[in-house]
Amino acid sequence: MAKSRTQFICQACGNVSSRWAGKCEACGEWNTLVEEGTAGGIGSGPGALKSSRKARAVALTSLDGDIEDAPRIASGIGELDRATGGGFVRGSALLVGGDPGIGKSTLLTQAAAALARQGHRIVYVSGEEAVAQIRLRAQRLGAAASPVELAAETNVEDILATIGEGRRPDLVILDSIQTLWTDLADSAPGTVTQVRAAAQAMIRYAKSTGAAVVLVGHVTKEGQIAGPRVVEHMVDGVLYFEGEGGHHYRILRTVKNRFGPTDEIGVFEMSDKGLREVANPSELFLGERHAKAPGAAVFAGMEGTRPVLVEIQALVAPSPLGTPRRAVVGWDSARLAMILAVLEAHCGVRFSQHDVYLNVAGGYRISEPAADLAVAAALVSSLTGLALPADCVYFGEISLSGAVRPVAHAQQRLKEAEKLGFGSAVLPVGSAKGGEEIAGGIGAGAFRPTELADLVARIAGSRRSRDTGDD
Repeated sequence: MAKSRTQFICQACGNVSSRWAGKCEACGEWNTLVEEGTAGGIGSGPGALKSSRKARAVALTSLDGDIEDAPRIASGIGELDRATGGGFVRGSALLVGGDPGIGKSTLLTQAAAALARQGHRIVYVSGEEAVAQIRLRAQRLGAAASPVELAAETNVEDILATIGEGRRPDLVILDSIQTLWTDLADSAPGTVTQVRAAAQAMIRYAKSTGAAVVLVGHVTKEGQIAGPRVVEHMVDGVLYFEGEGGHHYRILRTVKNRFGPTDEIGVFEMSDKGLREVANPSELFLGERHAKAPGAAVFAGMEGTRPVLVEIQALVAPSPLGTPRRAVVGWDSARLAMILAVLEAHCGVRFSQHDVYLNVAGGYRISEPAADLAVAAALVSSLTGLALPADCVYFGEISLSGAVRPVAHAQQRLKEAEKLGFGSAVLPVGSAKGGEEIAGGIGAGAFRPTELADLVARIAGSRRSRDTGDD
């Protein structure tokens, strides 16, 4: 009789090793290798299980043919529908991740209640809470009267047998994927093998029946969804629910969507009655702005198709240390180092004897390079002690040569700024689509520097105008 072979699987990245080691060779994490058998299940080899099913040929077709839009189920919650691309797609699998207590279950409970009131069959299966706990949350949210079907179960086979009875559900919510386990995998719940096998079974159910499936996932301390990254590859969409503990707003960010845009966000505000939609996030992020303080610049950014205005704050202070501090919250620290180097090399602005602190107000996170110009303006403003114009917005990318490069969606950024009462802008030359000038509004009289040194000279020139008394 052949001896059963064992293998070791990393619980952080899913890498398979033939021997145990203290450190995973793939991801570098320590003490994450767990021994699992290969007799069956997902971790088995190609020849471990003998299948009696005869292979069949599938029909091949051409690329040219009729195209139909993906059938969607709109929840009626505008910010959620925006993040998903218009609603839940039938037959798709969606993965929602976020920190514990951030509001994932609250959001999905509100969405389930809204869909159930529209006549859809919604099944909410929880592996972490009892039915009574879910009912308490529903009462707090005012959704207790909604005909949502509840269950507290963790076995995948039992869940599939339960939802297979009666009419096919339109939406199945599983909270969370790390608590599910299947008989096909011989390992503990939460391990890589169980998470992968349970996700595969639920995705197969979604594709075969046409029901939409939402999987809730925990995140690690690095902000990534816990478990193997292969689960993110298997599902049709991945949403991250983000938010800071000291702030009352939450951001639902799309990082993957096979049926819609991948850079949309939905903004919510947490209250005692649940999550409330924020239709205009710019007003939220600029609500507590101090207009006359130096070191503050308003950045006109884009999140998918939505323009968002946010304040960037910089503090440049003399440093008593040999190596000055560089601290960043809400932006890329490597990008800040590049902006500081460009300011020193091409503009003659010295930061080598100063500590530099950069913060994006409200706990918001910026990822696009269009924030370079606003960051540079805030840094120079803090160093010189000169407040920037309160009614001015900034956006543009800075190259290593000191040139200001154009960015996309300039018209939408300016329209959002004008709607909020801003009267001037600083933007690159040629930001309009196709090289056309942006006519009308604040774009007509905007300052368009070709080099970063032009912006620095303009900020420094405001001091000379103030000293001479010119208006």
